[in-house]
Amino acid sequence: MKVALYGQTYNEEVAGPVSELLSALESVQASIAIETEFSDFLGYGADRYPGFTLSEGLDSSFDLMVSFGGDGTILRAITYIRDMGIPIVGVNTGRLGFLSTFRKEEVDRLVREFVAGNYHLVDRSLVAASFDGQTPGGAQLNFALNEISVSRKDTTSMITVDTYLNDEYLTSYWADGLIIATPTGSTGYSLSCGGPVITPTARSLVITPIAPHNLNARPMVISDDTEIRLVVSGREEQHLLSMDSRIASLDNGTEIRVRKADFSIKMVEYASESFLKTIRNKLLWGEDRRN
Repeated sequence: MKVALYGQTYNEEVAGPVSELLSALESVQASIAIETEFSDFLGYGADRYPGFTLSEGLDSSFDLMVSFGGDGTILRAITYIRDMGIPIVGVNTGRLGFLSTFRKEEVDRLVREFVAGNYHLVDRSLVAASFDGQTPGGAQLNFALNEISVSRKDTTSMITVDTYLNDEYLTSYWADGLIIATPTGSTGYSLSCGGPVITPTARSLVITPIAPHNLNARPMVISDDTEIRLVVSGREEQHLLSMDSRIASLDNGTEIRVRKADFSIKMVEYASESFLKTIRNKLLWGEDRRN
């Protein structure tokens, strides 16, 4: 079994759980690689565990990637996996943890249940962006697991987002921005802006305006085979484009096309850590005393 470890939370809280995980993996003779910066923080040399970076060291032969941190860490980790098909599971050392659901105190169980096969893989769809005109920095990572969004930059004034679905005009949103979220991202930024919760395997995307000035604008769920075209205008010359945690500046008038990516991310879902259980625990559904 080949396992990759990734983390970006460089604090002492992760050292203990990582050490425990490494011991559990070594007990089953797993081959282990650790992201180089994370390995340096942990104090492990390359002679003990091979390293990997964004550009080398990972391939489709890996059976699992374990991400240590919060949901943002998983969003960073998938930029290493890309289209390699490596399953990923998150150990939550952050706060809410919709994606990183495994408790850091239970990393040994993570290994036991994976070896025993007490899990299934859930394909999580992504969205990808292409640009007619200016290409922002980091365009080689033009995909997102949670959402792609446009928003205002260097101004308190709203922007206008002309929006087309399969080249048919939908509307122009006057707002602070617009979110195109996947089912996975429906419980993130989109939810905070009034969007619906969508189950991870639904074949849908959701368009959610951010603080819209036209008050009849509401989140809209569409089929995930729809191509979305956005053109932003506003008082400033540029606006922000966000792909998960990666942000770039784009000139107003740049045509942005958003569609479902041609690959997916395989999330490891243990029987004890299902999406519905996560919804109940993280959103406190069922906390009503009548339940």
